[in-house]
Amino acid sequence: MRAFSTLRAGPVNPEGDTLAYNRSLTLPTRSRLGPYELISSLGAGGMGEVYKARDTRLDRTVAVKVLGAQMSSSPELRQRFEREARAISQLSHPNICALYDVGNHEGVEYLVMEYLEGETLASRLVRGPLALEQTLRFAIQIADALDKAHRQGIVHRDLKPANIMITRSGVKLVDFGLAKLQAGTAGVAVTSGTAMATQIPDLTAEGTILGTLQYMAPEQLEGLESDARTDIFAFGAILYEMATGQKAFSGKSQASLIASILERTPPAISSIQPAAPPALDRVVKTCLAKDPEDRFQTAHDVRLELQWAEGEGSAASASPPPARSRRRELAAWITAAALAVALGAVLFLRLGGRKPESHDRAALKFSILPPEKTAFQPGSIALSPDGTRLAFTAAGPDGRNVVWVRPLDSLEARALPGTERSYSPFWSPDSRSIGFFAEGKLKKVDASGGPPQVICDTRLARGGTWNREGVIVFAPFPTAALYRVAATGGVPSAVTKLDPARHENSHRWPSFLPDGRHFLFLARSVQQEDRAVYVGSLDGKPPVQLMNGYSNAFFARSSASESGGSVLFERDGWLVARPFDPGKLVFTGEPLPFVSRVRGADPLRVGSFTASDTGVLAFGGGAASDMRQITWFDREGKSLGTIGPPGLYMGFNLSPDEKRVALDLINLGGEREIWLMELDRGVSSRLTLPASAELFPVWSPDGSRIAFARSPGMGRAEIYVRPSTGAGAAEPLLLSTSRKIPLDWSRDGRFLLYGNSGPLYGVSGGGEPNSELWVLPFSGDRKPFPVVRVPFNVAQGGFSPDGRWITYASEESGRQEVYVQSFPAGAVKRRISADGGFQPRWRGDGKEIFFLAPDGRLLAAAVAASATGGSLDVSSPVALFRPETAAMDASGEAMQYAVSSDGRRFLFSSPVQDLKSQPVTVVLDWTADLKKR
Repeated sequence: MRAFSTLRAGPVNPEGDTLAYNRSLTLPTRSRLGPYELISSLGAGGMGEVYKARDTRLDRTVAVKVLGAQMSSSPELRQRFEREARAISQLSHPNICALYDVGNHEGVEYLVMEYLEGETLASRLVRGPLALEQTLRFAIQIADALDKAHRQGIVHRDLKPANIMITRSGVKLVDFGLAKLQAGTAGVAVTSGTAMATQIPDLTAEGTILGTLQYMAPEQLEGLESDARTDIFAFGAILYEMATGQKAFSGKSQASLIASILERTPPAISSIQPAAPPALDRVVKTCLAKDPEDRFQTAHDVRLELQWAEGEGSAASASPPPARSRRRELAAWITAAALAVALGAVLFLRLGGRKPESHDRAALKFSILPPEKTAFQPGSIALSPDGTRLAFTAAGPDGRNVVWVRPLDSLEARALPGTERSYSPFWSPDSRSIGFFAEGKLKKVDASGGPPQVICDTRLARGGTWNREGVIVFAPFPTAALYRVAATGGVPSAVTKLDPARHENSHRWPSFLPDGRHFLFLARSVQQEDRAVYVGSLDGKPPVQLMNGYSNAFFARSSASESGGSVLFERDGWLVARPFDPGKLVFTGEPLPFVSRVRGADPLRVGSFTASDTGVLAFGGGAASDMRQITWFDREGKSLGTIGPPGLYMGFNLSPDEKRVALDLINLGGEREIWLMELDRGVSSRLTLPASAELFPVWSPDGSRIAFARSPGMGRAEIYVRPSTGAGAAEPLLLSTSRKIPLDWSRDGRFLLYGNSGPLYGVSGGGEPNSELWVLPFSGDRKPFPVVRVPFNVAQGGFSPDGRWITYASEESGRQEVYVQSFPAGAVKRRISADGGFQPRWRGDGKEIFFLAPDGRLLAAAVAASATGGSLDVSSPVALFRPETAAMDASGEAMQYAVSSDGRRFLFSSPVQDLKSQPVTVVLDWTADLKKR
């Protein structure tokens, strides 16, 4: 079993839930439900029987919940169930049990969920209250999970201890959002008191519903509409029970229990647990307000209050007054800023070489906010090795990302000119220079300012690291191995090789160990169980596997005066430290999770944590949500409404009839796959299976087929086609040992335009940029031929509606610009953009070309072609609007917006919430608290 694997053992619901409708028949072990082989029964949940099972496609253990007979017999309920379940399946949070799949096998409806190891909170509470520290930690995790779901419009509606699992990494909410489905299935109003989902043995009146009642909000009991504040009430009751070991509401009968919930206030927590901070009493009291308007209005506010209570601990001093608004939060930032100024002296003492005495070993913490009106880019923070400065990327005045440097003893960060469109900064070992990636180059810049210098070409890099001998190791492309290059510049050479036996498709996020010869890196694989952290070396020796995992990892010293330290990595949303001997390259202790809610590395990004050589740690930052919502906008940028549930959408394409959209998305396992969404209903269905990465969907002109890229790993991508109905197997169009991705299908159906990539440095396995555009004809000898063949990165091509022109983005001018050239001969060529551009799209009648500017604005250029197609007049581009689409990737291949045929509406994937950045927390002498555990 992989360390920290998520398995669930024992009964699903030890509270003794019974179904409100006929229970589904018990299925024999080793029977199959689609691709899932049932291993053993785990018990009965609120919606049916639950089994331990094996996913035969991915060879992983899952939990399969077989639904009751009434659900399977009603087509209306089945459709509603599938619609709700798909929305819930988009929830990705370390404290929410993942819903992997939903299916029907011979009339049996079932859910496939993450299989967890641990016990329910209900089982734990039988043994009494939780410790205060554990209560607050679990409560913050639950509140964070609720906030994530509520922002996507999903309410649990049956939050209770039996639906909260305690695992080694923290708590997990289970059956999230399914209570709504369950209530709909029962078909009986809450107030009837005759047919509820669950019951619990502590109130034994036959036929009662008291187990669920004890966590129901007054509005639920009165049959009113439930919303996020209903979950907040239930959360308050659970928090009270965790802290005191007693239920917030009780009664000898169903009627007396309901009266208690509607009319009474439970005793203060401090009257039962005197050590509890006063802030905890305030949180519970506000959560349990009878009127929803008097409660916290969002789980985000609850989490902030709990974090305050966590810091307050058991102090006897009076707490600051509660803040229903943001005033107290603002005061906290002012205090943190003042603390940052005072820390100048502390930094001098702590980082100047003096080893603190034992009584001085208390970790000091403070928060850093991003520059005004911007946000930390996810995974962009990097502490200088001497621990005095923080580098990060965030938007500059013109909207383009730049490198910023913030001294820890200062209140302000300073942007470095010339670093526009940068990402993934990393420091030189002497803390004087910063390496970063921008515009297809690896560059460096003096940390105090000055013109950047180009080190080498790269493309969509995935991290770099710099040693004292002036060697940089970096990942030039998402499907590449690692390369080394001199910091003074030169031609990179491979330092690792992708392992075909393990189906590896990427080496990324390298980090040097103290000897400057060995480095840690993450190896990704098509097979999830083969993803692992390795130790590589500059001498070319085979890498040594250090641990299984999905995270970037790096070695952090305990302090400037100590040689020992730990490997830091993210696991299940926690920042974990594991003692490590960098000389022997072995772990010397057990992993210890010590910071929760750290942004994860896989599948989307490097984890947001960094450490210096002097014992300083920083973590956090990054946008608060990765989920995106498909949204229509008009030409003025006004939102015309959203489509379907949020998801991790990488790109998409509209069908020719504009009734469907093909989505290129990341599934819960971190792999790319293609789904089709109906725009009128927002209902999605999977087109491809996640056996290998399948991405970049392109519609045939009649909408009957979809071409897409299938990437089996090792930097390869081949082109397949499948009916858009999902029926039948995918058929290969273009097989290859290199990387080929479809871009567009001509309106007459005669040609498929695709990107043809060669090795970045002339070496197989190197980065795979789109260096050329080719065409696959569907008639004649069907022999592909090049149409744009220049020694620069070329991407994102598209046919004009009449098929006489091709738009594309190229870096031939030194930065990415939009061009148009005649097809097929290429005799006429015009540049469309004036100041950078990418992702060009044609209007349906060919009279406009749209594209995105580097600052994120959508621009339009009017086009007039001659009747013979021999010439083309293009007007100066005009800005339409700047969509709120965070992290638009100018170097990416997936198209991140679509245009209606009349050019009046634009489909974008917008952030689920406003781009609000979490602060970065800086910890001085970070191992001080760790050693107290």
